[in-house]
Amino acid sequence: MRPITKENPFKLVFVCLGNICRSPTAEGIFIHKVKNHNLENFFYIDSAGTAAYHVGESANSKSQTTANKRGIHLPSKARKFEYVDLEEFDLILAMDSENYRNILDLDSKDKYGHKVKMMREYDPQPDMKDVPDPYYGGMDGFENVFNVLERSSEQLLVELKEHVKE
Repeated sequence: MRPITKENPFKLVFVCLGNICRSPTAEGIFIHKVKNHNLENFFYIDSAGTAAYHVGESANSKSQTTANKRGIHLPSKARKFEYVDLEEFDLILAMDSENYRNILDLDSKDKYGHKVKMMREYDPQPDMKDVPDPYYGGMDGFENVFNVLERSSEQLLVELKEHVKE
């Protein structure tokens, strides 16, 4: 892992299907954690979806309600994950196995697979491989997803902070 500096910030993108539930929640949580550690100049944080269903939309209202209750703002507007993202980002975090495969399918020359990880690889309490999609469920699903992403984001930041060079 390369040193993370203000001159060369670490770029990470969280990826789900539509970019309105899981990935913008992960993005908002990670932004919040980075700011709380005064590290915002060391990271570029984004989110995207492998499908273009919701391009330009804000995060799902249930995701926003769940995050707002915990003092987290979800600033993103949905966008589609593109090939250029494979080149641009240092770490690409898929929310589930299907989106992991969708991301790797863009990498026809196998140049960027080392950058693609599953978000739950950072979860200290992984009970499954995927971050479940809460889109068709009730608020409990959104609360569960928030908890999973908060734990995973905390561990991710712990690991990345080791490489920050102030």
